Amino acid sequence: MQGKKPFLDKEVVRFRLSERVPPHNRYRRLAELVDWTFLYEETRALYSHTGQPSLDPVVFFKLVLVGRLENVVSDRRLVEHCALRLDILWFLGYEVDEELPWHSTVSRTRQLFPAAVFERLFDYVFAQCVARGLVAGDTQAVDSAPVKANASLDSLCEKQATERTAPAHHLRREAARQAKRRSEPGPLGAQHEKARLLSNKTHYSPTDPDARISIKPGKARALNYLCSLAVDTARGVISHVQADFADSRDSLHLPRLLTGLQRRLRANELRLRDLLADAGYANGSNYALLEAQQVTAWIPVFGQYKPEIAGFTYDRGRDAYTCAAGKVLPFHRHGVTTDGSWVKLYWAAYGDCQHCPLKPTCVPGAKRKQLTKTIYDAAYRRAWQRQQSRRGHRHRRLRQSTVEPVFGHLLHHYGLRRMNVRGQAGAHKTMLLTAVAYNLKKLLNHRPQQQRSLAMALPRPLLAANTRAWRRSRRLEAAKRALAKPLPRNTTS
Repeated sequence: MQGKKPFLDKEVVRFRLSERVPPHNRYRRLAELVDWTFLYEETRALYSHTGQPSLDPVVFFKLVLVGRLENVVSDRRLVEHCALRLDILWFLGYEVDEELPWHSTVSRTRQLFPAAVFERLFDYVFAQCVARGLVAGDTQAVDSAPVKANASLDSLCEKQATERTAPAHHLRREAARQAKRRSEPGPLGAQHEKARLLSNKTHYSPTDPDARISIKPGKARALNYLCSLAVDTARGVISHVQADFADSRDSLHLPRLLTGLQRRLRANELRLRDLLADAGYANGSNYALLEAQQVTAWIPVFGQYKPEIAGFTYDRGRDAYTCAAGKVLPFHRHGVTTDGSWVKLYWAAYGDCQHCPLKPTCVPGAKRKQLTKTIYDAAYRRAWQRQQSRRGHRHRRLRQSTVEPVFGHLLHHYGLRRMNVRGQAGAHKTMLLTAVAYNLKKLLNHRPQQQRSLAMALPRPLLAANTRAWRRSRRLEAAKRALAKPLPRNTTS
């Protein structure tokens, strides 16, 4: 007989939420894995001793971490999602008939807490990873990726308007006027030309002033933040994360990243020995900084640096170059390039170049030959030699297989594709929460090494003896079967 399940929607008298959450559930294991009570002490100074009770800080951090683990970015959608999940309600400490916090309360609490509280939570989870043997600390891979800001290019305003007037209502009116002017129909080529002329030097976004215009090869211009990340190569645990402006080179952010990374590793009694990064972090000052801290920089040399100057021989003892005609170009003084880099200047004597037969091909339009060399030439040369070695190629593959998959997971599965907050401080908090959720997932997936079976623990001679005896018995049985068979009759006459 065909069955039909009726639904009565009756009120259940006996119901316990903890009995409905199985022991292997992710959030049940997460509640047992991490002690969240330290957050009360970290946030105590942010509240007054009078007034209405606020949202529980532990509930807030659990709620926003659930949003990252479930890849739900919107606070409104997050509250709706949590209300439908029994395991999340139990993890948050709410009953089935209890109302969750408003989404606006979650947003205001995120603005109330400073970034130091989020960093304290990241340090606590990172220390848990270290305690369970997930972090080696000696080798770290560094990379960065743009993250879309919560603002549009249509909201850009010219910076001259802000210099003349400061009231907020004028800024809003000016932004609306420029947005209306851009929305007017016009030739498609003219619109692309306007987008191409947008620059951080001439325009800014009143919606998010900290967002910067950046462009990635093969993609259109957008308002972004830069997520700088350091990942431990042992198990792929994130060891440092920070939000930077997207209009500057990666090499400029390495000193601040290195400072935070070294502080966290020293707090956990770990020492950094090797740093892996791509060519975007290649900089003479970075090489010198890492060598000063006794860290080996596995960063490919990129840019205008060349280990040798064609046609010139360098004498390290005299600190001078010799050209093909045998003329000496000694060191004279230091100089500064257009991008602020310090260089050493070498040039030949005026008389040597004027009477040289190679002048028409060497320096046809100058009075004398001049060479420039960076003051970090020794550090560049050592980095270039490491790059060419077999170990350098191995570290390059290690960096690609370590940090780039982490960025892929954060962007696609942890809600870091686009910011849901504004300002660099808000972006930094969001990136910290995303990294905490990723490390918590690493903790949950970690399984200690299982004890080997007794068969594997047997001594090798005993196993070998058993194998030989088994083979001997099989041969004896085959021989007995062969003897038991009757002999074939002779059919010949």
